[in-house]
Formats: sequence, C-alpha cells, structure tokens
Amino acid sequence: MDGRGLLKNKKRIVVKIGTSTITQERTGALNLSKLDKLALILTDLRNQGKEVVLVSSGAIGVGRKFLGLKTKPEEKALKQACAAVGQARLMSVYQKLFAEYNQSLAQVLMTKYTMLNDISRENAQSTFRELLNMHIIPVVNENDTVSTDEIEFGDNDTLSALVAALIHADLLILMSDIDGLYTDDPSKNPEASFISIVGKIDETICNMGKDTATGLGTGGMATKIAAARIATDSGADMVIVNGKDIHILEDVLEGKNVGTLFKAHKNENFDLMDYIATKQYPRDHFDRV
Repeated sequence: MDGRGLLKNKKRIVVKIGTSTITQERTGALNLSKLDKLALILTDLRNQGKEVVLVSSGAIGVGRKFLGLKTKPEEKALKQACAAVGQARLMSVYQKLFAEYNQSLAQVLMTKYTMLNDISRENAQSTFRELLNMHIIPVVNENDTVSTDEIEFGDNDTLSALVAALIHADLLILMSDIDGLYTDDPSKNPEASFISIVGKIDETICNMGKDTATGLGTGGMATKIAAARIATDSGADMVIVNGKDIHILEDVLEGKNVGTLFKAHKNENFDLMDYIATKQYPRDHFDRV
C-alpha cells in the first residue's frame, strides 16, 4: 500500500499552480483554456464538500506581458510594477472563469510578515477559516508589490507549503512543468530514474534538488523538496505533478500513480514559526518594527 488510495479522502487541499502552467509557452499570455479547466475542477472539488485553497503564480508574468516587456524583469521596482498590474488582471480572469461555475473567490496576498507577526498570522488563520466555512476558494499569492528582499517568500512552492501548514491542510499539490522527482536531471542524464514515492526526506533526497530556470517561474526541485519538508512535517501529504494537463489534478485525487508523492510524517517537534525565523532573521524582528 503506497498511500495513494488515501488521497481520495483528503478534505482540505492546497493547490499551487506555477506560471509556466497557466501561460502559453510561446507568447507568455494566459492559457485561458487551461484556466477554465482549473476553475471547473476546483469548483467540482468544492461541490464534493472539500475545502480548496489555490496558490497561484503568474502576476509578474501577466503584468510583463501586458506592459510589453520582452524579457523577464530583474530590477525590483520593475518586478513590483509588473506584479501590481498583473495581479489585478489575473484575479479578474479568475473571477470571471470561476463565476461561470457559480464559485466565489477571495484574494489573499501575503508576505513573511504575515506569518512572523503573531497578530497578522492569527488574523490570516481566521480569514482562511471563515472563507472556507463560507465555501469560498481563497486565491493566494505573495504580495510582490510591497515585498522587500527581507520579507519576501521568494517562491510560491514555499508559500504554498507554509499556507498548508498554517491552515492544517492534509494535502498539498504542486503543479509545475516537471513530472516529479528524479534521481538526477533527466534532461542531462538519460540514466536518471523517476521516484514515485518518498517516505522520508533524508540527505539523499535533498541532494537530488537542482534549481532549474524556466524563464517564467522561480524555484526548481530544490524549492519543491524544501516545500515537501514543511508540508510533511506539518502533517500533509504532498504531490508534485506536471501541470501540462490540468486534469492530472483529478488523477491525483483518484489515487492514480502520477507524479511524486511525499508521504506525511507529522513531526511533533516541528514549529512553523521557528522554521521561518531561522531561515533569515530572529522571530521577533517584525514585532520590533
């Protein structure tokens, strides 16, 4: 028993979708067909009585496309301008598509301050709880417009894992442009083997993480393994799948053998706030400012 059959019974699910998954490969414009399928599938999950949170990348990419920029912005001010434009346009598209299926959405923008400050974190938990109770799907992204180097998450793999831990989700699904975890980079090493199940994240698994650039998204396998450590330590299973076909979400929740499953192993000593704090700065930093 590999545990995949149990995925059918998951009740609180966080789905992270990457920029490369929701945009056209050639032009960088939004892939409306895939987004419509996503809206249908997530609404259907909601109609089954499951609680769903969507963590969506794409704001900077959408803003960049709208503003006519030919290359990925590097300067922070330009990134934030793209995010400001793109986030509004992205949410507008999501609202219209989900409305076709009579599903309401809410936008939740977060920074590390949200997590580290006790009051902000408790408010965020309360907000998520009330939205889910009202059968609303929260759409989460990092608040790129106001983030600084000091308070940004840096990638939505990490953000989605932190959200999963914050709301006590029992499943996190990362949709990206990769099939799952390999023993090595399959594009460079034809001998690389695919790993279907990870029962424990040890040093060997961590060493398999290699950053890759897609030109659109941030992160890579290293960030996904880091996200898996957060999710599994907090008690959630995590699955990495290729988002080329949006319907793979249904395959995951039907217990089919797709992607890489990282099995939950709740760590009673895992402290989410300590995990965040020790990455860059003391926990009380934002309580002092």
